[in-house]
Amino acid sequence: MKDLQKLIELAWDNRELLQDRDTIVGIRKVIDLLDAGDLRCAEPTSDGWQVNEWVKKAVVLYFPIQKMETLEAGIFEYHDKIPLKKDYKKRDIRVVPNAVARHGAYISSGVIMMPSYVNIGAYVDRGTMVDTWATVGSCAQIGENVHLSGGVGIGGVLEPLQAAPVIVEDNAFLGSRSIVVEGIRVEKEAVLGANVVLTASTKIIDVTGDKPEKINGYVPARSVVIPGSYTKEFPAGSFNVPCALIIGKRKASTDKKTSLNDALRTYDVAV
Repeated sequence: MKDLQKLIELAWDNRELLQDRDTIVGIRKVIDLLDAGDLRCAEPTSDGWQVNEWVKKAVVLYFPIQKMETLEAGIFEYHDKIPLKKDYKKRDIRVVPNAVARHGAYISSGVIMMPSYVNIGAYVDRGTMVDTWATVGSCAQIGENVHLSGGVGIGGVLEPLQAAPVIVEDNAFLGSRSIVVEGIRVEKEAVLGANVVLTASTKIIDVTGDKPEKINGYVPARSVVIPGSYTKEFPAGSFNVPCALIIGKRKASTDKKTSLNDALRTYDVAV
């Protein structure tokens, strides 16, 4: 890995090396390792998550060394630089037409992909459901037994290289049409109601106590979150601005895969 990292760093600083055979082989090796799950753009550590910038560099460098090709999948034709992922049966992944995943995205055994999209560099762990029209962006990290409901949008990130990708940890449940982008981390077993939007600038407000508590950049483990709004003053007047409200905690007794409605009903919220 150290030799690969050195090769990628050299090519990043000197793009003329993209013509060198060893560099091309090295970049493709990194993408193959990502595809197999042996390398990740970000990985959990004992004190949080570590972004592997050199791996993201390899993904960026993969595009210029690839040529546009016509790809065929049954009656469908594509024209792209990145091959489609293959060998789903061997990997024990259920893939419903027209689900698409690019080579360089890791998808673990037991994953179900309804008609959806998973981009290069992403990591989707065991037992996760990627539901209809859900998208998993480049380098996003999705944990075990996560449910990405219909139309969920998980943002991708390649540059800036130091930027953390979106991370959704084990057993989280994301409701329909929820959006998580710009490096937000959804911690283990959290529940997002339908239409919750989380960006780097979104205020996440815990309203379970006597006073509201603002949280930046992440949703705490087991939190139940719904869309909300707060009043903000502008030169033209006062207007309601979207935010996300933490209204409670998920019960330990609640089923981890199908608990969205139950968790919300607990707090008498219809979403």
